[in-house]
Amino acid sequence: MKTFLGIPRPAASRADVAEPQQYAARPGSATTLGQDHRTPGEPLRWGPQFPDAARESLRNEQMRRNLNFATTSIREKRAAVVAEAPDWELLRDAGSQTKINVMAHLPALLEEFERNFTARGGTVHWARDAHEANRIVANLIKDTGSTEVVKVKSMATQEIGLNEYLESEGIDAFETDLAELIVQLGDDLPSHILVPAIHRNRAEIKEIFKRRMESVPDGMTDAPHELAMAAREHLRKKFLRAKVAVSGANFAVADTGTLAVVESEGNGRMCLTLPDTLITVMGIEKIIPTFTDLEVFMQLLPRSSTGERMNPYTSMWTGVTPNDGPQNVHVVLLDNGRTRALADDVGRAALKCIRCSACLNVCPVYERVGGHAYGSVYPGPIGAILTPQLTGTSGHLDPNNSLPYASSLCGACYEVCPVKIDIPTLLVHLRARSVDQDKAAHRPTAWGAAMSAASVVMADYRKFALAEKGLGVLKLAAGKKGYIENVPLPIINGWTTSRDLPTAPDQTFRQWWKENRGSRGSSTPPIHDRPLGDTPQSSQEKVQEGREND
Repeated sequence: MKTFLGIPRPAASRADVAEPQQYAARPGSATTLGQDHRTPGEPLRWGPQFPDAARESLRNEQMRRNLNFATTSIREKRAAVVAEAPDWELLRDAGSQTKINVMAHLPALLEEFERNFTARGGTVHWARDAHEANRIVANLIKDTGSTEVVKVKSMATQEIGLNEYLESEGIDAFETDLAELIVQLGDDLPSHILVPAIHRNRAEIKEIFKRRMESVPDGMTDAPHELAMAAREHLRKKFLRAKVAVSGANFAVADTGTLAVVESEGNGRMCLTLPDTLITVMGIEKIIPTFTDLEVFMQLLPRSSTGERMNPYTSMWTGVTPNDGPQNVHVVLLDNGRTRALADDVGRAALKCIRCSACLNVCPVYERVGGHAYGSVYPGPIGAILTPQLTGTSGHLDPNNSLPYASSLCGACYEVCPVKIDIPTLLVHLRARSVDQDKAAHRPTAWGAAMSAASVVMADYRKFALAEKGLGVLKLAAGKKGYIENVPLPIINGWTTSRDLPTAPDQTFRQWWKENRGSRGSSTPPIHDRPLGDTPQSSQEKVQEGREND
């Protein structure tokens, strides 16, 4: 495995550098609980920079408690079922290699899927971006004469803002996944890939249902069973009258033209079988070569996502089956920045993602700030590497430019990823790309100025020794506590707002050397204390001289 220490850093071209653009949060309507949420102008780019959004999220103690409880529970379930699989690492290797193969042959696989899906009565549409995909879906719905659709949970439709677009076209879209329903009724934004309402607790969900559903049972409590039954009653009428359904797809099999959706509630099965028209919106990276490959992912996905041995509902369809299920079947193959990511030999690894959300559940950053701080429908570690590549970035004012820095690089995400995406490597790669863009645009930064000053000092041992003498100021500032809580200086202040700065040691290495080695007859400083201009030969001679004096 490559580590982030050895990652290649391609130089940024001028084409990658754009003038800074101003991005600002757009205020949205309040939720049923009176909490303000931003309405995204772009589903992949809303709100402020990550540090500012995270700082605000950290003030929400209830959300942090909700997240801690939920992610801890999911982590424990996942760990238990993964431990039962003796070939788990082999499955991860197989899944990873399959996805690498897909990226290498993506155009051919997509064309093969189109041929097979079309041969079985389906219709394939190609969409370069969100606008094209939304327009295609809206026109297909209008052709049926329907003004409402039921939806299966779909990250792709969230990514393109389909619900909002359909609303602007006079079409009502009803989410049928329970968590998505909670988000929709609460005028909220999703905060998790698998469990969009993970930031809500049962009491909050009960209040949302009471205020927004047409009718709820008298005396309904926040017991999970009662909430589920209320949602079932609310959705039942919509299922029965719906003429059109919109879904995503977990996988698309090239050699058979088969689409697959996995879910846990049965709502997907209702959407995929009852309506006359079925429209699927799918990212082009969801393709896999053969039906045999599906076996591997059907073992990886449920264990990594919901902590189950298998999905309760797995639905597959291949075009149209006469007199059985939808007779008007479409699939929209969505690019929306994916070919941009594919062109990056390192960044393309993000397209291996199967949307299991395992990386979110182990991420210490996500657990504390939640999903809304990422300003994208793709939060957490995978969002930090996927979102900037899908949208591209245009300088430090772009909120997505800050996402690769939303990580401690602890590596927990890589350890649980079922397809072995080396997220730490990609994070550092994207950080390096941002730095290269700044250099190419000759854009000065406070961090760059600080590093330039540090290089001047560290390149000469005399200057470095002189700088060490100033460390006594830190000891005075630390006092008896032994650490400094806040330093009101640029860059350093960014560190000390969330961390304590340790004070300087009582004795520097030079002082120790002079005290312990100088008395032995050698005043020669250690090798790393000599000017960089010393030739290798003169350095070796001095080392030998020191040994003789010893």
